[in-house]
Formats: sequence, structure tokens, C-alpha cells
Amino acid sequence: MRALIQRVTEAAVAVEGTSVARIGPGLLVLLGAATGDTAEIAYKLAEKVAGLRIFSDEGGKFNRSLLDTRGEALVVSQFTLLADTRKGRRPSFLDAADPALAEPLVAVFVEHLRSFGLGVATGVFGAHMHVSLLNDGPVTIMLDSADWQRPRRA
Repeated sequence: MRALIQRVTEAAVAVEGTSVARIGPGLLVLLGAATGDTAEIAYKLAEKVAGLRIFSDEGGKFNRSLLDTRGEALVVSQFTLLADTRKGRRPSFLDAADPALAEPLVAVFVEHLRSFGLGVATGVFGAHMHVSLLNDGPVTIMLDSADWQRPRRA
């Protein structure tokens, strides 16, 4: 799974001109499920997002997490995060999970975030959405579950 997270002051999603979700301060999470992903991976990624220390403390250091700030999360499924652009000019999405697999994995991710007592809103799976946000910082970080398998640099 891949998650592009953005620290936001606010974020919203609209489908066909109708607002379907809105949050205040917290994180916008664009989430892509890959072929071979599992519920365990979705669970671990949700824990990583909830605990990632990217909010400033009183001294201006990144020492606070979404859990610490009691911020909200807006989770938007986005298979295009799995785009392969190594060849040609048209992205390939062969690495993206089939919707029948991806939708339940996104649901596992969302429910685990909610289990921490966080306010979590979502986009509409498979819909053409308009996402708006006010990025705070800006702070934008890519999390990729494949990175967990790689050795860490010294």
C-alpha cells in the first residue's frame, strides 16, 4: 500500500458537485492498494499514519502525532499512486489492486484509524472526486509498505 499524507488545516471531497466529506486540522491521506496487499499491511499502515510525528510541539519540532493532536483524517482511495511511469508516457496501473481487493483494504485502514478514537472521513471509492485542501507547512510525506521490507540505511 502507498499513502501520500498531507498535513492540512482543512480538506474536503466533493462528488458530482456535492460535498461528501470535510475535516478540520489533521491529515489528508491519499491511499492506494497494490496487488498482493493484505489486511495486515493496511492495519500496520494505519498505525504508522496515526502515530507519525509530523505535527509541531511548542518548540516547533515534529514531536506530535495525529493521536497527540486529536486531529482528523480524510482518507481518499487513489489507485493512481501505484502508477508505473518507467516506460513511455502513459502510466501503467498493473501494480494497483483490483477494486474487489482494494475496497476492503481501504475499509480496514479506515476502521483501524477510527479504532484510535480519531475522526475519520472518507471519499467515495471508485468515484470521480474533487479533493480540496489547505496544506499546512506544507508537510507532505509518502509512505510505502514496500519500504518496510528494505534494509534501513545507516
